Amino acid sequence: MAIQKSAPAVNGVQSFRLPDVGEGLIEAELLTWYVKPGDEIKVNQMICEIETAKAVVELPSPYAGTVRELLAEEGQTVDVGAVIITVDDGTGGSSSDSGSAAAAEEDTEEREKPLVGYGEKAASTQRRARRRPAPSAPASPPVPPQPATPAPAVVAVPAAPAPASGPAGRPLAKPPVRKLAKDLGVDLAAVAPTGDGGIVTRDDVHAAAEAVLAPERTGTEPGAAQPVAVDRTARERRIPVKGVRKHTAAAMVGSAFTAPHVTEFLQVDVTKTMKAVARLRARPDFADVRVSPLLLIAKALLMAVRRHPEINATWDGDNQEIVVKNYVNLGIAAATERGLVVPNVKDADAMTLPELAAGLKQLTETARAGKTSPADMSGGTITITNVGVFGVDAGTPILNPGEAAILAFGQIRDMPWVHKGQLKIRKVTTLSLSFDHRLVDGELGSKVLRDIGTALEDPELTALAWG
Repeated sequence: MAIQKSAPAVNGVQSFRLPDVGEGLIEAELLTWYVKPGDEIKVNQMICEIETAKAVVELPSPYAGTVRELLAEEGQTVDVGAVIITVDDGTGGSSSDSGSAAAAEEDTEEREKPLVGYGEKAASTQRRARRRPAPSAPASPPVPPQPATPAPAVVAVPAAPAPASGPAGRPLAKPPVRKLAKDLGVDLAAVAPTGDGGIVTRDDVHAAAEAVLAPERTGTEPGAAQPVAVDRTARERRIPVKGVRKHTAAAMVGSAFTAPHVTEFLQVDVTKTMKAVARLRARPDFADVRVSPLLLIAKALLMAVRRHPEINATWDGDNQEIVVKNYVNLGIAAATERGLVVPNVKDADAMTLPELAAGLKQLTETARAGKTSPADMSGGTITITNVGVFGVDAGTPILNPGEAAILAFGQIRDMPWVHKGQLKIRKVTTLSLSFDHRLVDGELGSKVLRDIGTALEDPELTALAWG
């Protein structure tokens, strides 16, 4: 993580600027403060949680001392580089006491380096600040501390009535749950938690929202949550476009109006694929992972990419070149409470089937927990989206920016199908392949889609034939 360099301390007050925790991001939404003015904090103590266009991230403090001011409100969008918190480190000296400006700036850099989980740890992590020799001349009278300038909006921290609470008395809840509560207008402090250890769950938030919309069904239940009153007479509700939703909207508009999309469809008999899924689930080497049709569809796509590598490419408009990737970072579109995210399994083409299953499991669990990191969503080369989980047969997916193709597969359902010359009921799905027509022509796109279909019609024979 690139740490925004702060100015040297003034009268012992350190200013912490919002760093760029992603790849060139310019802003982030401050979700939660873990501290309040007057709190004593340590180096690397988590002080707040932010949401960027790519992930939810906790920020550690590079300073130890007393929190002086919080300069951003929860829910506020803050520019990278803006000061969000000031910390009194207890030195309280003037500029004449601290030596040259260059030395003070060097100390500032050293204190900002040791952030847990970001970059290389400096050797100065455990080192105390250097003591400088006392000046030979009599010390100047101490400069009286200046009154603190009021922050634009110091965060007011309500006390949570729940039995368990997190930092600063807030109710315990995971980041996606807090985001959901915010979108639904539910006050977490008024929600009765049912999770282990007094954690507020998604179901608790939905129940609280439903209690407002349908009090006749929930008002008599013992211990029913009492969320913040919502105006039910309003004819519309506005949801701020921030974080992942804002990034996704901009990316999809850019993709749709930059890359000329073509989408082709193919219906496939996946009866043998479903039988293979059942057999794999019984194998010991798949005991700790979830085997689903997605696993074999991902493997079919990877085999098609190996046979037609030009589909795994990107368009370099600056140099007017097509860049073919010799590796596959397989993206999986995931609908989460924060919006649509597309994390990817790195080097999926080099994995065995059990390794790929484990990679998909970790990817989906991390996404659902709202902990997908910016690195997990960067560098994708080709993507799969599963619209079948929503009961949809097919779609025309929009390309993930920078990629040449995206595969959508619909629900698998029983359909009449001609099999070996007879009409039978078979397991059938529809595949949709969208591709960038600047670098993928109809022939290449059709061959890729055909090969994916072939691999799903008879996965075992295809694996033997294509390796």
